[in-house]
Amino acid sequence: MNNNKNILILGASGFIGRTLYKELSPYFNVYGTYRTPARYYNENQQYIHWNFHYDPIQDLLHSIQPKIIIHCLKGDFKALHENYQALLHYINKNETKFIQFSTANVFDAFTNYPNYEYDKTFSTSIYGKFQIQIENALFHLPTYKYIIARVPMLYGLNSPRIQEILKNYKNKEAIEVFPKVIINAASVNMLSLQIHFMINQHYGGVYHLGSKNLVHHEDLILEICEKLDLDNPLLRRVYNSNQDRYLALLTKNKLPEHLRYDLDKVITDSTNSIKF
Repeated sequence: MNNNKNILILGASGFIGRTLYKELSPYFNVYGTYRTPARYYNENQQYIHWNFHYDPIQDLLHSIQPKIIIHCLKGDFKALHENYQALLHYINKNETKFIQFSTANVFDAFTNYPNYEYDKTFSTSIYGKFQIQIENALFHLPTYKYIIARVPMLYGLNSPRIQEILKNYKNKEAIEVFPKVIINAASVNMLSLQIHFMINQHYGGVYHLGSKNLVHHEDLILEICEKLDLDNPLLRRVYNSNQDRYLALLTKNKLPEHLRYDLDKVITDSTNSIKF
């Protein structure tokens, strides 16, 4: 274990945060925050009960003195914005790296092609605009002090998207699909390995961390349903356009080959050991 490198995962009880904690904790001194009390977190001294809506972050940072902060929080934009301001002040004053997860929504106003790392961002959604605001603030830091990890639709065992598919199928409710939207997707297992590698190799800058290939959203959902043995699932097809539109993140900042993968890997990682 590298005891000289404290890592703080904000939102370590969420889907991404839990996976990163599991991947990084054998190698680093990892702390994580959680908001909703649960026995596992209460009994694990590396987990800290902290609610970003109410609790100031300065005391947490002073106590842990992290060398790396990984931000996995979601919630009220106003409360998040206040915390980002405090985090950026801390990072400016200390030798600390910040890892921010962003999404394809920073490009959701562009629909005619997939996007790469240094394409101009432009969004029409509230969420996308908020992410662009945070990214632009990070660009004022030296590149070595931040990683912006843009992640497309994220899947994995027990992921919210897989759980929603299973729940809707069980309740005989329709699964929402977008037949005209072309995407790539990400595996949370591979994402955790990529972040681990980037920490070890001192990467900085903007990275798109998703599958190498693209697919229509409906086709991906149908493949997942087939692997889950969900026969004849009900689908609710949502058409925002009569033409194909892209919501996909492709990369020019390529990681080593063993950390690159295709959609088959996403599907396998999301469905192995699950049978309905």
